Amino acid sequence: MGAVLRSEWIKVKTVRSTFVTLVVAFFVTVGLSALVSFFTNQNFSKLSPTERATFDPTQTSLGGVYLGQLAVIVFAVLVIGNEYSTGMIRASLAAVPQRGSLLTAKALIVLGLVLPVSLATSFVSFFLGQALLGSHKAQLSDPGVLRAVFGSAGYMTLIALFSLGVGFLLRKPVLSLGLLMPFFFLISPILSNVPKVKNVAHYFPDRAGSEMAATQANPNIPFGPGAGFVICLLWVVAALAVGLALFRRRDA
Repeated sequence: MGAVLRSEWIKVKTVRSTFVTLVVAFFVTVGLSALVSFFTNQNFSKLSPTERATFDPTQTSLGGVYLGQLAVIVFAVLVIGNEYSTGMIRASLAAVPQRGSLLTAKALIVLGLVLPVSLATSFVSFFLGQALLGSHKAQLSDPGVLRAVFGSAGYMTLIALFSLGVGFLLRKPVLSLGLLMPFFFLISPILSNVPKVKNVAHYFPDRAGSEMAATQANPNIPFGPGAGFVICLLWVVAALAVGLALFRRRDA
């Protein structure tokens, strides 16, 4: 496994686009979170009493995560999709015929790269956002705040692993992104507002992930941050398990 991990690390670091997506994820998330925090502070007096009572400064300062995840999704898809699009997957399987080991190595590389970037992104977004929120800010020592910041980083990491599983499932980068992008940015937000199906949409990974970055309970969501983490983790396990099953059965 050590040799397989080294080979996967070499593949990732020699393709510039993969590292660029992680840099983009950091700056997009931090930048958007700062803008949201700034304008929220400027317009706080215009919020209704109900909105003020339920205002979550921590979740506000982490609001850029849900756009920054776009770059994380692209990164994870490219980790496997580039090999299929270039035909390099044949050489990879000739060197590592144990397909389970190959998938595990790729998952560990994605985890090892996305997790520290996500942690840095979440903490920088939080501190910058709180500075811009002025008198409406929260402290890291406040109840639930530190957990929410870690939860935001955990969500980005889990989404990357979920996207990797989808990449193994669909193999082609364009097809994988063509499914993931509409799902996270169109289908899930729309279904979560449709009365007859919104209860099901609550269990989508992005909806569950939003609870991981919140310090206050959402009355419309029937679970808390801990259950949200478990739901996201189950999506990851399912995607990787199905991806591995098809990876083992298909030809390169």
